[in-house]
Amino acid sequence: MSTAREIEEAIRTLPASERNKLLQHIPALFPELAGDAEWQRITQDERQRPELSKLLDETQEQLRRNPNAFSRMKASDFSA
Repeated sequence: MSTAREIEEAIRTLPASERNKLLQHIPALFPELAGDAEWQRITQDERQRPELSKLLDETQEQLRRNPNAFSRMKASDFSA
């Protein structure tokens, strides 16, 4: 198989049990999609990001002046 389309077609022909096995192995096949590793890479990146820093400073100042300006988050806000 040489193209993504061929791989997609081959995956679609697999029985459900084999697709489920493949799904469990996706993080190993695509480590860049592994959430924890990706967040670790992002948080340890020391490059300067002045626009992001500015946005975070402004947001922190708004929160300091008016803590009720932002709605509280709940666990259910993250459910699918």
